[in-house]
Amino acid sequence: MGGRLRLHQSKTGYRAGLDAALLAAAVELKPNERGLEAGCGPGAALLQTALRAPDAQLSGLERDPEALRLVHRNIEENQLAGRVQAFSGDVGLPFSRLGLAPFDAAFANPPYFDDPSAIRGPRPERTGAWIADDGLKGWIGFLLKSVREGGRITLIHRADRLADILSLMSPKAGSFRIRPVQPFADSHAKRVLVRAVKTGKAPLVLLPPLILRDREPDGHRPEMDAVFRGEASISWD
Repeated sequence: MGGRLRLHQSKTGYRAGLDAALLAAAVELKPNERGLEAGCGPGAALLQTALRAPDAQLSGLERDPEALRLVHRNIEENQLAGRVQAFSGDVGLPFSRLGLAPFDAAFANPPYFDDPSAIRGPRPERTGAWIADDGLKGWIGFLLKSVREGGRITLIHRADRLADILSLMSPKAGSFRIRPVQPFADSHAKRVLVRAVKTGKAPLVLLPPLILRDREPDGHRPEMDAVFRGEASISWD
């Protein structure tokens, strides 16, 4: 964000990186709208989204006490307490238990694996960020409940889970817009950004991919540099 965001993270636990920056750049929030991040961790995507949408109200949900402590510290240090909050909660529990009105938009970077045997075990303090106890189905079910009719859901996830994402969302959401994320122009997509609208009926749109880097001469792509500095957003058009 061009130095606009100061973020404290765990020394040994999961630390946010590129995925959080891409997710925040893809979230759309209009003035006075309310947005929710499920599994906000220390607040990397949550606070970037808040800086990108200065007239919106943001909430973060996090079950890990240490991550929750860090996100509260980060909210205060970035002077965002007036319109950003974070609270304890678990996507494995019904959204209704939070006692909150449905949001205009929800976003998440769900854990990429459902099966602990699919990867070599991370450090215990990173397990929650890599393994979804309730599976991708649980995360998407929670997100669908957390937004109003016509509300928007934005996800970043592994490209090879795109079919699962669409299958799990399609009974309650539509108007899908999908943007693959490729490391280089000649590489396969490793990530995918998905935006859906609850009760949306518009046809699915597959958008041109985001190309993160060039191989020559220095690897930088000006349009992506602008995104990461917070000077541009990821378009859904």
